[in-house]
Parts: sequence; C-alpha cells; structure tokens
Amino acid sequence: MRTKRIYLASPHMGGGEQRYIQEAFDTNWIAPLGANVDAFEKIVADYVGAAGAVALNSGTAAIHLALRLLGVGQGDLVLCSSLTFIASANPILYQGAIPIFIDSEPNSWNMSPQALERALSNYTAIGQKPKAVIVVNLYGQSADYESIMKICQKYEVPIVEDAAESLGASHQGRKSGTFGEFGIFSFNGNKIITTSGGGMLISEDKAALEKARFWATQARDQARHYQHSEIGYNYRMSNVLAGIGRGQMEVLEERISRKREIRDRYATELNSIAGVTIIGEKPTGRSTHWLSVMTIDPKLCEIHPDKIIKALADQNIESRPIWKPLHMQPIFKNNVYFAHDEGEDVSARIFLQGLCLPSDTKMTDEDIDLVLQIVQSTLNGNEKYKSVLN
Repeated sequence: MRTKRIYLASPHMGGGEQRYIQEAFDTNWIAPLGANVDAFEKIVADYVGAAGAVALNSGTAAIHLALRLLGVGQGDLVLCSSLTFIASANPILYQGAIPIFIDSEPNSWNMSPQALERALSNYTAIGQKPKAVIVVNLYGQSADYESIMKICQKYEVPIVEDAAESLGASHQGRKSGTFGEFGIFSFNGNKIITTSGGGMLISEDKAALEKARFWATQARDQARHYQHSEIGYNYRMSNVLAGIGRGQMEVLEERISRKREIRDRYATELNSIAGVTIIGEKPTGRSTHWLSVMTIDPKLCEIHPDKIIKALADQNIESRPIWKPLHMQPIFKNNVYFAHDEGEDVSARIFLQGLCLPSDTKMTDEDIDLVLQIVQSTLNGNEKYKSVLN
C-alpha cells in the first residue's frame, strides 16, 4: 500500500490564520468572544450579503437556534431533506418536534419541489401545517429556491437553509445561505473552509440574531449576579477558532476554484464511460463542488460503488458512500417520507448507486491522475493495477 494518504476532504490552511491566532494569544482573548469572533461574523455576513451573523461552535447548533427562533416546539412538524447528514435533522428532535422527510429531485439531488408541495398540501389539509422546512444544499450546490420559496410562501411556512456544504455557492446571482429566514454554515474540518469545528447562523433579522447570541451564551440576564430567566446553551465559537476562520475566508475563492477544477477533471475523464455520471452544475448558479460525486447506473455498468471505494482504500485513498437517506436510517424508521414521485425514491437510488470521490484541495494533479487510473481500472474490471500504482 502507498504510504502517502489522499484524503476525501481535509483542512487546508492558507497561511494567514496564524496571524489572527497570534492576535488572540497576544491580547489573551482565548475564550469565547473577542475581536476575531466579531470580525469573522462581519466577514461572512458581508461575503454572502446578509444583515448579520452569529458564530457558533457547530452548524448543528445554528440549526437548533434557528428552529427555536421560529417557535418550533413539542409535537410540531418540521419538513427536512432526506438525502443529508443526520445533523440536519437532529435539532428537530432537540425541540421535541417531529421530522417529516422529503425526497430529492433527480438532477441536483436537492429537495424535490414536487414532493415538498405534496407534503405541505397534505398536512395543511388536515390542519397540521408544518412549522418549518429545512432545505439542505447538497455537496456544494444550492437547491431550486425559485420553486421552493414559492411553495413555502404559498403555505406560509418558513425556510431554514442548511448551507453547511455550500458556502460560496450561488443561485440566480444570490449567495447560498441567504434564501431562508435563517441560513446555516458549517466550518467542520472537512468543509470547504474550516475553523476546526464551528458554524454560523445568518439572517436579515438582526433582533433574532441578538436573541440567538443570548441563548448561545447560556442566556445570562443583564444583571450583576448570575441570573437566568430562559434556557440557554454553550454554543459560542471561541476567539481562537474564529481567528482561523478569518484566515480561511481569505482563501475561500481559491478553495472553490480548486474544488471546481477537481470535479471538472473527473467529469472529463469519467463521464464518457457508459453508466457513469459525475454530478454537474445547474445553469442557474455556481456550485462549489465541495465533494465530487459520481453515480453508476447498474443497467449499464455492473461495478458496484463499494468496489471502487475498496479499490481506492487499498491504495490509501479515502472516498465514501453518498449520504444514507434519513428516511432509511433506523432511528427514523417510523417517520413519514414523501418520495419525489409515486414509485420513484430518488434519494434511495442515489445512495445505492453513488460515491464521493477524493476532493481534497491539497491533492496534486498527479494525485488526481492516480485516483482516475484506479477508478477507470476498476470500472474496466481490471483487478491488477498498473505498476505505477505499486
């Protein structure tokens, strides 16, 4: 096995982060709050064109606060994309609410507007109008917000935009994260930029953001002593990690450019193979291609995605399956699910046919060549790779 590891997506520092970290040390602002936190919030809000932002310790915390701000509580219904990581739905449970899962549409893999319309129509008709819709922008591409916003406005249901995977993407000239009442970003270690761990809540509602700040710092009342009239959380981002974020924002566009180059290289080399598709970009906007993802149609190619994942792993190269849809998860086995169309479960099909290829921005062109050679060899049924792989 090769000793050099090629990662799916790993932290990639730009060099400027140390300056802001040192600033935190020099001023002894190590704990939450400080100049880095304030600056990071402003940089992200300005970049996406939002009125304000709150830096938090995870994207999950941001979703949780957004749901609480929308008044989601015990027994309420919240619609949520099914093809996503479980962190998109867990905060629904934190609030005692009930997740209802919505399928993907076939092209972008994001939430299906027609499944969403059917769900909202059904529940509104029986007097159980959902309290919110969590729309996930999958793998760096924005959902179809013209359709989704129109539907949600019709039923007067607010949108929480989970843009954890799509910072820097755009749709119809508008930045990802700005289409809902609240937008969510993640800065986990595998995201397009990272703060080690962290997230951000953005909105046009500055009063709501101030409330989120209050809750995120243990909901401490304005008093000389420690007094609390509401439940709060320990959700704020540290000043040190926010310093990493400031430095990372300086190289965001470089990271997006490299992610797009990696995806385009895969598409050029693999899309000509029968049954293989590297997901593309909608003409209505820019995808960051946070992860380059491919599907294999079993009618045209008999190689299962797991075989490629194993072939890459044998050469110390990380890849992984597509997200297992939430409606297929054991914890949600009893929750309601609305498929894209009758007899067409798009997210289940994508899960069974897809995989995520290495998309690390530190990969060299030679690393990409190696990945392609292994994938192509496996698709051709060649179990013995050429000597260059050994």
